[in-house]
Amino acid sequence: MENVSVMTVFVLTAYTEMEDLRNLYFTLFLLLYIFILFFNLIIVIVIYIERGLHKPMYFFICNLAVNGMYGSTSLLPSILVHLMSQTYEISLTCCLLQIFCLHTYASIEIAILAVMGYDRYIAICYPLQYHTIMSPRKAIRLIAFSWVYPCFCFGLYFVMTVQCTFCDRFIDKVYCINFALVRLSCHDTSIHSIVGLVVTVFLLILQVLMILFSYAQILRVCLHASKESQAKAIQTCAPHLLAVLNYAVGCLSEIMQNRSNMSHVSYRDRIFMSLYFLIFPPMLNPVIYGVSIQAIRIQIFKLFKRKKVIF
Repeated sequence: MENVSVMTVFVLTAYTEMEDLRNLYFTLFLLLYIFILFFNLIIVIVIYIERGLHKPMYFFICNLAVNGMYGSTSLLPSILVHLMSQTYEISLTCCLLQIFCLHTYASIEIAILAVMGYDRYIAICYPLQYHTIMSPRKAIRLIAFSWVYPCFCFGLYFVMTVQCTFCDRFIDKVYCINFALVRLSCHDTSIHSIVGLVVTVFLLILQVLMILFSYAQILRVCLHASKESQAKAIQTCAPHLLAVLNYAVGCLSEIMQNRSNMSHVSYRDRIFMSLYFLIFPPMLNPVIYGVSIQAIRIQIFKLFKRKKVIF
């Protein structure tokens, strides 16, 4: 039998399309990373130090901000390093670590959004029982579920990827993802694809159904409510709906990248589509909640006024 060379170092070929504007991209991604860390950290600090915000809805927003920092830290420092490199290589260990972090980030994001949708459903459909149903203990359990469940589900699937051997070394991305790496395997990956589809159902479809159910119930209640109550419900749900829409756009872009023929789309546009999913949600979520929710906005202004920061 002919010997097969097993790869332990991979090349992220998408960086070759960024060479001519390398310094510009480096500056742009560095500013994006600073922006994401700064504004998400502000949200976390404000919710932590202000006792009036120690409520389930704000705990969920805080966890969304923490996950945004987790996801961007899994991606942007790596991009910055490779933009300054000449080889665009990444070791198997680093590639696997990045895959785990980015996929769990994406899974945790939709899990938190689903829990937030459930929280809005209870607040609007059962306002008098809200504090009883959504007790601090239950909120903590939901937060723990949002982190542990995605990591556990993807971890079981990830074990299959770790056990693969790889006979090709070129990944047509600026970062490692499970789908792109598995395609380089030396062996048939049909079972891997089937298990991946099942895991996707548990990590994505169930959470989407939970969000749809929550808003179907909210819509049902609003149809029989007064105009004032409808306006209040819209104001309450608008930030969450914007965050879900932002996530959905990125998710669909990534699915189209991986599952369909995108040859008619320019290479740089495809790079942008693949990065949208991992940059725009953590970048826009703190803006959405910081601007839309008055209680957070007021506390942010108080924080900067206390520190004598002048805008």
